[in-house]
Amino acid sequence: MFFDPYDTYNSRLAVAVSYARIFHAVPNAPAVDVYLNNKIITRNLGFGNFTEYLSVQPGYYETELYRAGSRNDLLVKENIFINPSSIYTIAATNYPAKINLLQILEPKGPFIPGKFFIRFGHLSPNSPNVDLTLANGKKLFTNVPYKKITGYIPLISGTYNFRINSSETGELVLNVPNINLRGDRFYTIYAIGLLGDRPPLHVVIPLDGNSYLNL
Repeated sequence: MFFDPYDTYNSRLAVAVSYARIFHAVPNAPAVDVYLNNKIITRNLGFGNFTEYLSVQPGYYETELYRAGSRNDLLVKENIFINPSSIYTIAATNYPAKINLLQILEPKGPFIPGKFFIRFGHLSPNSPNVDLTLANGKKLFTNVPYKKITGYIPLISGTYNFRINSSETGELVLNVPNINLRGDRFYTIYAIGLLGDRPPLHVVIPLDGNSYLNL
């Protein structure tokens, strides 16, 4: 699906296709219908789910999320700027009463034979700053606060047991076992949900678009 920007500034930009997807990461928020520039792009997007990547021209996009099935129940409305030749995940975050949109760039980079690239995104609104470690205690990312997305690091392809620990106390927050990650790919480990509440804290690990989208 392809969308044209709506303001006159956009028409002065060189046409250079970009891609964006929407991620519903708001615990206890209803499923949503998503509109860009008053055009529906997806219906009934539930918590923890992503849209497909949409090809878009660079420019400003009025992004609206409504309660699914009701154009009268607006949950969030923000203007998002899409840069040329870029790939984004746009995450709906926070609590249902104060949803906002977090624009997450997926930069292109070279592949390393036999390795994948991984990063961590902290999208759990009631969780402390955290470290992401391997089962052997090796720290991959440290002191990651809410709404922070780390940079990518390379790891050898294989099966991993990750642990998310409180940065302050070292206490285990979440165990993430038996994750098979393949080479020549980019992944983000997103922590979503609520610590000690429902929906419970868990991770989703999508394949990022910079793994396969051509710019």
